[in-house]
Amino acid sequence: MNKIYSRIESIVGNVIAVKAQDVAYGELAQVKTRYGMSLAETIRLDKEMVFLQVFAGGRGISTGDEVRFLGHPMQVSFSDNLLGRIFDGAGEPRDGGPMLSDNLITIAGPSVNPYKRIVPREMIRTGIPMIDVFNTLVKSQKLPIFSVSGEPYNQLLARIAMQAEVDLIVLGGMGLKYDDYLFFRDSLEQGGALSKTIMFVHTAADPIVECLMVPDISLAVAERFALKGKNVLVLLTDMTNFADALKEIAITQEQVPSNRGYPGDLYSQLAARYEKAVDFSDAGSITILAVTTMPGDDVTHPVPDNTGYITEGQFYLHGGHIEPFGSLSRLKQMVNGKTREDHRSIMDAMIKLYAAYRDTLEKKSMGFQMSVWDRKLLKYGELFEQRMMDLSVNIPLEKALDQCWETLAECFEPRETGLRSDLIQKFWVGRK
Repeated sequence: MNKIYSRIESIVGNVIAVKAQDVAYGELAQVKTRYGMSLAETIRLDKEMVFLQVFAGGRGISTGDEVRFLGHPMQVSFSDNLLGRIFDGAGEPRDGGPMLSDNLITIAGPSVNPYKRIVPREMIRTGIPMIDVFNTLVKSQKLPIFSVSGEPYNQLLARIAMQAEVDLIVLGGMGLKYDDYLFFRDSLEQGGALSKTIMFVHTAADPIVECLMVPDISLAVAERFALKGKNVLVLLTDMTNFADALKEIAITQEQVPSNRGYPGDLYSQLAARYEKAVDFSDAGSITILAVTTMPGDDVTHPVPDNTGYITEGQFYLHGGHIEPFGSLSRLKQMVNGKTREDHRSIMDAMIKLYAAYRDTLEKKSMGFQMSVWDRKLLKYGELFEQRMMDLSVNIPLEKALDQCWETLAECFEPRETGLRSDLIQKFWVGRK
């Protein structure tokens, strides 16, 4: 039976307080005002005092308005009808399509029992050489994309959404500019990927509580599809906006702030979402890629700093490309030995030579005379950046590996690469 209360004790910003009993954390309520009805979520319990975050904000609410508790937490409809649809952070249609209300599932549930998990063992092909060759994405992996404002991280996510070899994409946007929302929608539609995509989008103009719900709704839907045997890739942007929403609500509740004003449970809040990544032993999988913007390009900022302790590496987007030395996929060794026999060796050799190229660039900038070896490295570095690092390059893994061999052959003698002789005999260009 729904519990109804007709007195609001306090209104502070978007948070209202009501004296109530038998209310659960996360339970939804309806706030009835003279302007209409608004949803609210229970965000704090203090003895008989219940604090609720009002989705539409506190404007227009008076202390005499009615609060009706619904007896359940936030829910979202789950069915194949979600495919190709776009919703807001509260699960309401944003695309003008019909509202879905069948087969409601609860969001923000616990992570999967480890007994149901298997060791990650399959790669996800993206067509992006800096991922497929050098930092392979693995099913059930959780990876952030560390970046700064102005970098093309949303463009990178859109490319991955269109090219990743998965069954389903769930895209969760938090604090997006409206232009970014339209970019995702139009790019996926033109690329033919919208039909296998579900979007939950919170824009900067939407209620802040919906920003907090986007990851939970996205992951709840992804989990149900994974249990049906689908391999799901969840793309989230931007987790720093999510953390800022946590901070704003914590300030409203007058919580004691932690590092740089963020709540003390920031790590737990982030981990609760990232740990939803899973490869089920008897079903599908959930893989998570989440943009984390770093204010001032500061990796010690609380959001990227806490994220790094949770995830299995990171993609570092810098200067318009995925940086070879800042990026790391800790699970790549689980799969890149199974792709092609030369994958791991060519990956190591290419990165080692690119590091030498960076050193040569520094020598050149300081006016040192360039040796024959230095000139080879300079040529190699330019080709590597054009053929591997440029985000416009879109080639399959095998073609990318072949191109690695071609690049080496154009710049070096076989003995200068440090590669094994048996691999050189088999793959070196001109020796076949």
